[in-house]
Order: sequence, then structure tokens, then C-alpha cells
Amino acid sequence: MNQTEFDPQIAQEYAASLAEKGLTFMGVDVFDSTMLMMLLIRFFANLLVCWVIIQFFYYRKSKRKDYYFTFMLFSATIFLLLFVLQNLSMEFGFALGLFCIFGMIRYRTETVSIREMTYLFLIIGISAVNGLSVDVDYTSLGVTNLLFILIIWALESNKFLKHTSTKIILYEKIDLIKPENYNKMLDDLKDRTGLEVQRFEVGHIDFLRDVAYIKVYYKGDPEQINTIDNVTRFS
Repeated sequence: MNQTEFDPQIAQEYAASLAEKGLTFMGVDVFDSTMLMMLLIRFFANLLVCWVIIQFFYYRKSKRKDYYFTFMLFSATIFLLLFVLQNLSMEFGFALGLFCIFGMIRYRTETVSIREMTYLFLIIGISAVNGLSVDVDYTSLGVTNLLFILIIWALESNKFLKHTSTKIILYEKIDLIKPENYNKMLDDLKDRTGLEVQRFEVGHIDFLRDVAYIKVYYKGDPEQINTIDNVTRFS
């Protein structure tokens, strides 16, 4: 009875070929350790970058937990969506179209301020960059995310941009809205509001009720955002 001799080299090559092919089901890999590791590393790195931006730049001033929740979920959703779409070899234009659709989402329950919309677009953009840049090296990707953080830090700090708050006031001393009474009206606004009013603008004038809408610019707390300043008038 002849026995086939065992060749270690052939066995090693066969095992390597099986490992390279991996376990598949209906033509799709069941498990890919390299892809899974890439997904986890990039996902948590993206989540960390977005959390730093939201926690230390947005939430520090706004204190809005609802937007905190929204931004973090948008970050995770956009990243996973685009990462999976790219790995499924779908057209880049389709993925970019989905990104634009999400970027144009507006909430109908309330008016979203420019600051919130800017941060929403920023979070979507960062997540899209991290989700689509599978072939980009980690160093370049890390520098890109760091540049995002540095730009936000520079714009949010008071060293480069001076913060000026605004408020809409319904003003009843209609005689003081004349240009020659500008200084008198400025002093009156400072005295009655207790704010450090720097300048003002006269808006809608109602001579039937002898009132006018005044937009005042004053020096407020740069570390806080007053959300009611976005309200112009009662409907």
C-alpha cells in the first residue's frame, strides 16, 4: 500500500491560499480582518475629532444638548454610510450626492441658526473626508483633521475675532431716531438697557404706533451665545 508523502511546503502554500481567499458567502467575504481594523480605527478617530470640536468649541458656548446629540449622530451616520458605500465600489458621484442631500437638511420644528448650521455642515464634511479617504495615508488624514480643529480654534477664540452681540429692540421714542439725535439715542439705549452699546441701526418704523425696531450692537460675554438674540420680533 503506497502512502503519499507529506510535503510541508505544499501544505503551507495551500493554507496561505485559503487564508488569502477567506471564507465567502454568495461571493462576499464573511470576515476581513484588515477591513474591519481599518473601519474601527477610522471610525473612532473620526468620532474623537468630532467630539473634540463639539465639546470644546460648540458646546462650551451654546450649552445645547439637543444639537450635541444631533451632531454626534450625524458624525457616526455619515462616516459609516460613506465608508460602506465606497467599499461597495459605488460611484463617487452617488456618494457625494448623498452627502449634499444630508448637508441641505433643514429642521422644520424650529429655525436653525447660522452657527448651528455651520457646525452641522462642518461635522458632515469631516465625517465625509474620513469616510471616503480609504486610500489616504494616516499621516495626511491626521493633519487634515488637525487643520480643521486649528481653524475652528482660531475663529472661536477672541484673539483674532472680536465678539459683538446684537439685540432687536422695539423703541418708542420716535423723535430720537433722527440722524442728528444719534448720540442722544445712543446714551438713552445705554442707560435703559444697561448694556455697553457700541452702535445701533434703525429698522422698521411704524408712525401709526410711534415705534421703531432698533438693532443694537453691544459688547457681550464672548464665552456665551444668547439664543434669543436671533428673535427679531413677535409674530
